[in-house]
Amino acid sequence: MRILVTGANGFVGSHVLLALAADGHHEVVAACRNPAALPPGFAGEIRHGDLRDTAYLKTLCEGIDTVCHAAAWTSLFGQADASRRLFLEPSLGLIDAARRAGVRHFINTSTTSAAAPRSASDGNEPGIERRFWPHLNNVIHLENRLRTLAEDAFRVTNLRLGNFIGERYGLGLLPILVPRLKTHLVPWVAGGRSPLPLLPGEDLGEAFHCAVAQPPAHPWRSLNIVGRSTPTVRELIDHLHARHGLPRPHFSIPFAVAHRFAAAMEAIDRWVPWDPLVTRSVVHLLEDTGAVNAQAEEEIGYRPRQDWRETIDRQLEEMSERETRTMRMCRPIPDDLEGGHT
Repeated sequence: MRILVTGANGFVGSHVLLALAADGHHEVVAACRNPAALPPGFAGEIRHGDLRDTAYLKTLCEGIDTVCHAAAWTSLFGQADASRRLFLEPSLGLIDAARRAGVRHFINTSTTSAAAPRSASDGNEPGIERRFWPHLNNVIHLENRLRTLAEDAFRVTNLRLGNFIGERYGLGLLPILVPRLKTHLVPWVAGGRSPLPLLPGEDLGEAFHCAVAQPPAHPWRSLNIVGRSTPTVRELIDHLHARHGLPRPHFSIPFAVAHRFAAAMEAIDRWVPWDPLVTRSVVHLLEDTGAVNAQAEEEIGYRPRQDWRETIDRQLEEMSERETRTMRMCRPIPDDLEGGHT
């Protein structure tokens, strides 16, 4: 079986690439913008290019049986146009290319936050669009498109993943949370009692490996994928305090107040040179999803093994060496295709 992994330079793609390559039973093809940034030791085929390049897309999926779509451009605040140009439109183009090339199985990267906080416990529930988070809405749009296109000849596995933790991750809950805790201005939200579905990179890679090994029996399936255990927000911050010396919040506010406060922070963003202290998307990530692995364990045999505390410790060690400035709420916008940039 020939498996294409898009976004092989990124957090999701690199972990998927390593998990599939370690299997030894598949021919793994890496699609990426920078071959030099692939995980060390990868010896498979490389298809170098940019998903925004229509010429690249025409041949990208030739000879491929399964696509693991791990490429993404992410924003936690605003950036509606950039999310559409850099994530949604290239992803839709990849889907069309995969169908034209006769790809039999398409595995999509999504998030447990798509249906949270009301109905995320069932991975098949439709996503709930949030006007305050354009990128999440594009993730949901992509899910809906794949659900419509799924058929016997083009089967889809949609993986709704928990909050990423682990090495090689530059944007997300921890890189946003850690510098803000240091300001002593971040409160507990609802006392920090809400469960927080964390997903170590190694478990993420194993989930894709399991999905490849167990193609869907029906055209469409959607599964929640989270870690071995789900700490509360308080347990997470208590660990950051005890192990890494980060301050705990000094007061607590309910979710309703947190959303209003975050909306005010977003409103004044146009007049200040820094990102908001908090955004409604970050508050949304703290809300209880109820996501569990029961369906994924039954259908694809997914059993996470990593300890979230050890994974966070490794990530913070890497962050201390690599991140010298506060992380922005969106990824840098890649170079334009003009002039040969890919």
